[in-house]
Amino acid sequence: MIKCYVIDDEFHAVEVLSDFINRTPGLELVGSTLNPLIGLDAICSANSPDLTFLDINMPELSGLKFADLAAPYTTIIFTTAYAEHALDAFDKNAFDYLLKPIAYDRFLKSVSRFKGRTVPERNDPNYFYIKGEVKGKLLRIKIEDILYIEGALNYIVIHTTEGKQLTYLTIGEIENYLPSSSFTRIHRSFIVNYAKIKTITGNHITLDDKTILSIGSAYKTAFFDLLEKKSLISKRTGSAS
Repeated sequence: MIKCYVIDDEFHAVEVLSDFINRTPGLELVGSTLNPLIGLDAICSANSPDLTFLDINMPELSGLKFADLAAPYTTIIFTTAYAEHALDAFDKNAFDYLLKPIAYDRFLKSVSRFKGRTVPERNDPNYFYIKGEVKGKLLRIKIEDILYIEGALNYIVIHTTEGKQLTYLTIGEIENYLPSSSFTRIHRSFIVNYAKIKTITGNHITLDDKTILSIGSAYKTAFFDLLEKKSLISKRTGSAS
């Protein structure tokens, strides 16, 4: 089941989306709220939803600012009555943009696409193939060779120890495919391989090839929480003799 959450300051909009979710097989409504601050607390938790339907124009916290904070925890589909926000929405790496009043068939098309984006389980977790820039040619990418992945609208650039490759995938699609135990999102445009991080200084990381990347403010907490689990640091107090 895909866990869904609805955030909108209009009660009717929450009712409509809640009804759509409840009558769609494979979806589960785990919560809804009229207050984005309450929604943010619910989403940025251990039980974060898979999919969040988010209004843009809200008084306490705009949906665009909300997306910056919630991006590491959930996939966002924006819902709004204003078409002019579309470019800003996709700049936040939103999965989709639904224009109010939302028709059920348009809603269904969006969630069906979300369901279908899951990549089949790999037979071999050590590598995968991508379409390269030469038509009809597939390129093998060894997962252990990946340094980091850079998102560029509907394309990604995979930076490896052997060079870089451009392919027609979104950063969200490749993020879902890679093992979360080895890779993490540090910015809306960057995914890094933990094993290739050489140093971390403040909000910047340096990779083995000396590339320096910034940790986005929306991803900082999640990144350092995961990093703590991979760190061997004494918790004793006092100075070493």
